[in-house]
Amino acid sequence: MIDGTVARTLDRDWVRLSLIAWVGIAIYYVAQRWTGIHYLQLGDTDDNMRLMQVRAWLGGQGWYDLRQYRLNPPLGFDMHWSRLVDLPLAGLIVLLRPFVGPREAEMLACGIAPLLPLGIVLLGLGATVRRLVSVYAWPLGIVLLLCCSATMLMYMPERIDHHGWQLAMLSLAVAGLSDPKGARGGAIVGVASAVSLTIGLEMLPYAALAGSILTLRWIWDRSEAPRLAIYALCLGAGSGLGYALFASYADAVLRCDALTPVWLSVMVLAGALLFAMGWANPANRWVRLGLAIAAGAIIVVGFALVFPQCLGRPEQASPELQENWLNMIREAKPIYSHPFRVAFPVAVMPIVGVIGAAVATWRARGTALGGAWATVLLFVTGAALLLLWQARAGPAAQMLSVPGAVALGWLLIPMLQGSRSALVRVLGTAAAIVLIGSGLFAGLAIRFLPIDRPSKRVQIIDRASGQCPTMTALRPLDRYPAQTIFSFIDLGPRIITITHHDAIAGPYHRNGAAILDVQHAFSGSPENFRAIAKRHGATLLLVCPNMAESTIYRVRAPGGFYDQLAHRKTFDWLEELPMPAKSPLRLWRIKG
Repeated sequence: MIDGTVARTLDRDWVRLSLIAWVGIAIYYVAQRWTGIHYLQLGDTDDNMRLMQVRAWLGGQGWYDLRQYRLNPPLGFDMHWSRLVDLPLAGLIVLLRPFVGPREAEMLACGIAPLLPLGIVLLGLGATVRRLVSVYAWPLGIVLLLCCSATMLMYMPERIDHHGWQLAMLSLAVAGLSDPKGARGGAIVGVASAVSLTIGLEMLPYAALAGSILTLRWIWDRSEAPRLAIYALCLGAGSGLGYALFASYADAVLRCDALTPVWLSVMVLAGALLFAMGWANPANRWVRLGLAIAAGAIIVVGFALVFPQCLGRPEQASPELQENWLNMIREAKPIYSHPFRVAFPVAVMPIVGVIGAAVATWRARGTALGGAWATVLLFVTGAALLLLWQARAGPAAQMLSVPGAVALGWLLIPMLQGSRSALVRVLGTAAAIVLIGSGLFAGLAIRFLPIDRPSKRVQIIDRASGQCPTMTALRPLDRYPAQTIFSFIDLGPRIITITHHDAIAGPYHRNGAAILDVQHAFSGSPENFRAIAKRHGATLLLVCPNMAESTIYRVRAPGGFYDQLAHRKTFDWLEELPMPAKSPLRLWRIKG
């Protein structure tokens, strides 16, 4: 039993205490990762591009101009992101710059910015757990969120890309779905969905799932009409506002990979139809079902007829780019295609969350909480199933598993502690803790036990892929005058972030022509490489032996240019340039 004073404090002051917990977590992670913050260890290409996008804006580039001119210069290429997530990062830089200087302000901003949306997640999940499990259960929700390794990676210092903000909006959507006040809940879901879509389309499946769940609830219970109607208004109006304020010039055309007129039309139409359904709100359940089916048909058929170019992959990439690059992206592959050491820690927590939500839904059947738990069950089950499509659904699936895992722990632990058997109390409770915190324990097991250890070759590749993009490795390039470097696709964003040089390509589908040029150059003949490099104005060649991308060129094109280079073959038009003795990189000047 919880002490009365403690219980009142947990209930009354949960928001303040959650924010205190957030500040404590943030301080811990900043201290733990201070070295990475100091050396600007932006580990993902997207994080580097986000910082470059902010730098360009603060340097005078237009608000609606999201073209990155330092990749594939001089034309550059358009990013498919919006400026919405640039705001907190840029704000921190501007705020800190007068006190610590430009470099330190940027460094600190990249360390702090990813932790800001984590506070929203704590409040969103806390509200859901309080409503569905117990007003005293929200601390357990925080603990279990910290066990979600894939989710928490999105909030580590230096993880400045937009995924953390989208997950924060998803946590608010779940809170809105479980809100007993229909109009308020609908508004939260609608606004959160619109903000997430303004940021990017990664959460489009979850936005569609949320809208479908709200519609199903209305079909079953017509008293849900206010929730549906307000949701529809906020979704349509919020998407329109997001497009007007944040969409780039390049997104004014009928592209399929961002909130362009394509998806804006879909959201406005969906909002109008759902609002009309909620406003009409016929008494007969079958009529409501018929209206919902008709609305869905109008949206789907209209989309297919008006935007047939978007029926395939949203990237609208060429078949060659899909085969040789898009289809090779690891996070875009199903979770079961990944090694066990990668897949198991990601997948186990969503499974527990589905089980917990199912048990809670069954126990709440026939009560006021039954519908809310059914909503959460549908959401977490949908997220878990998306793992079978793409592993990148892991962070969202883990986060959505928290309410179900909390419910399971809230049920099992008191039950086991009340047992007359000491063995059950001790071992049973330990087993329950391991179960509900399975994400953490799975990660620890993979790390410390001899389970699916990577081979020596994989370790070499991982080591090179980690060493080459570091500031220590790349900064020596600045001893040479600024010019265009021909290098691997995955090194391009890091080169332009850390050095004063430009690069050819980055792993972004709107940069598809340059991506294929880099692949053709490294895989083809030396003469072909020289011609492509000259066309791009590249005067330096930089490679990272054993980096993951390098292995692709050697496997695909034995005897090709990169394979010859890896075998130490020399060319009279390449002059190797000195780098520090222990540098993992190799650099050449490309002679005219």
